[in-house]
Amino acid sequence: MNEMAINTAAYQSISKELAVKNVTLVAVSKTKPAEAVQELYNLGHRDFGENYVQELVDKEAVLPKDIRWHFIGHLQSNKVKYIAPFVHLIHGVDSLSLLKEINKQAAKNNRVIDCLLQVHIAEEETKFGFDEHELNELPQLHELKNIRVVGLMGMASFSDDMQKVRGEFKKLKALYSQWSMVNSQLSVLSMGMSADYKIAIEEGSNMVRIGSLLFGARV
Repeated sequence: MNEMAINTAAYQSISKELAVKNVTLVAVSKTKPAEAVQELYNLGHRDFGENYVQELVDKEAVLPKDIRWHFIGHLQSNKVKYIAPFVHLIHGVDSLSLLKEINKQAAKNNRVIDCLLQVHIAEEETKFGFDEHELNELPQLHELKNIRVVGLMGMASFSDDMQKVRGEFKKLKALYSQWSMVNSQLSVLSMGMSADYKIAIEEGSNMVRIGSLLFGARV
């Protein structure tokens, strides 16, 4: 196994920084081998994020059962059933139909699955998510007994303009504050990745998704 599967120094530095601020670190292990996840697990880390259903299912089968698996990619309704038995948190829920499917599969597994609603804050067309209007138009979700919407998530524009990125995070934090007033279950604001997590935390994020700083660039 490659001794340098993870950047231990970066992990220790980042996790210490985030612990002080009470921010959850989701280590994004997509495309990385199970051995690299195990290496970080051996250092005490438990929250890992995957983008692809098949890869997540394969890793879950061979890695320790107390890992908290976060699904952070774009989830198709027909794939929900594969991760419903074990997933800890689904980040990118971007439609009412997907919420209903997660609820259905959670019920089959006798579970309540925690979800984050993805909000479209970036200017790029490629990003998925609800816009502010759609979020406010969502029907009462308490009828879906096997899901729990515990927060919001969003991705800023891929841009070198950090003022633009900061503005997008500010917008999501404002929405989160507004939603928190009517939904006492909200506790997670997931925003910020390797390139912009420090700004995200300054703007109120309490969960960041970091991959390349820990595992190196993806091939």
